[in-house]
Amino acid sequence: MADVFPETFPPEWEVSSPKLFTETPTSRIIMVRLENGEQAVIKQLTPVGIQEELRGAHYLDWHGGNGCVRLLALQDNNLLLEYGGKRTLLDHLNENGDEAATSIYVDVMTRLIAKPYEAAENPHDFVQLREQYSSLFKKAEADRKKGIDSLFVEVAPIADRLLSDHSHTQLLHGDIHHENILHSKRGWLVIDPKGLIGDPMYDTANMFYNPLDRDDLRQSESRIAKMAQTFSLAFGRDIKTILGFGMTHAGLSASWHDEDENFDESKRSLGVAEAIRRVLQTI
Repeated sequence: MADVFPETFPPEWEVSSPKLFTETPTSRIIMVRLENGEQAVIKQLTPVGIQEELRGAHYLDWHGGNGCVRLLALQDNNLLLEYGGKRTLLDHLNENGDEAATSIYVDVMTRLIAKPYEAAENPHDFVQLREQYSSLFKKAEADRKKGIDSLFVEVAPIADRLLSDHSHTQLLHGDIHHENILHSKRGWLVIDPKGLIGDPMYDTANMFYNPLDRDDLRQSESRIAKMAQTFSLAFGRDIKTILGFGMTHAGLSASWHDEDENFDESKRSLGVAEAIRRVLQTI
């Protein structure tokens, strides 16, 4: 395995012992050792990955390791990243319960949103949150034209209202969930940001939507209400805004599954949106 990689790495990084960890359509993840012997990660982006994930590298660079893994170096399609560890927040949830995991998420998210964003200081081409929602709006419009009174049609105006409020604009991770928060030598850190711009409460949405295989949690109205109250108190934001992002993101995820013709998963996603809607109706 070691013979496959060395010539592809910038020599000034002085990494050794490369071992392929995994491959995806967007990247190859390679475990390496730094000159000081510490473990690190090289993420080699594919052409698709350069389009989709390079923004995430700029997000990491902007944060400088505060709440997320550090971007140690970047050259061409190669990212040299701090090793985030093996233990995920999902592992912690399975061992210590949902509330314990949510508490850790709040601590991480508090660090991420503490830094104010000024567009002039970071000119990279991050994706506007409204663009992120394009599939939901497209699906809602298609259903509307067919006369279908679907949940997509219901949640699209809520998404439009939330996205029209620019008073809290910030850089967003875009995909914070239990498997993208790892326990490292520096504590709990996020990995794999998407690099969006919008309301940071969008970064609470995936916590309602995850863990993906736990519909008992995702569709629990008591869990949804308690989590929303926790986020509202922690981040000083209106609980309806937080639940609104949770519901519309679940609808957005359903629209993505619908585009992929994965209708079973679309139905499961809509189940999450419906559960959040029921909680919203009680407020």
